[in-house]
Amino acid sequence: MSTWFFLLTQFSIIAYALLGGVFLAFSDFIMRSLAKTSGVGGVEAMQVINREVLRWVFMALFMGMAPVSLLIALYSGIVIGETSGLLMMMAGLVYFIGCFGVTIFCNVPMNEALAGMDISLEATRDYWTKTYLPKWTFWNTVRTSACAISAGLLLFALLSGATHMILPI
Repeated sequence: MSTWFFLLTQFSIIAYALLGGVFLAFSDFIMRSLAKTSGVGGVEAMQVINREVLRWVFMALFMGMAPVSLLIALYSGIVIGETSGLLMMMAGLVYFIGCFGVTIFCNVPMNEALAGMDISLEATRDYWTKTYLPKWTFWNTVRTSACAISAGLLLFALLSGATHMILPI
């Protein structure tokens, strides 16, 4: 394994774990807390969160890991091979599909729908409680799991293949 790829996988383990931690916080207590706010406080707070998340380090890390994950999957499947390469390939694909893909096709459409809603309307409160909270949190938990699985697969691949992977100095 080349030094650059070894360092990239180490960075990716940390990135997957950090992203998974953010998603875990939302699934574990942030969404539950927003659901317990009075009136439309949770809706308004989530609308603000969804705007602010686009402007910070999280988005660079989240978006950046999509091509990195594809690179990991491709490189490890072609160059590394064997069990370690297969585990690394799975890690990249799990993130790309289970986190990035789920975000694009499940969470973002719900965020966009919520962003365009008037918080004073009963329809907004209905969407928030009956659709957004349960479905968004479910798909967010999928993202959390995908990040944790990807980090674990990469870590396990590096540890299990450590005796076979000699880094050039």
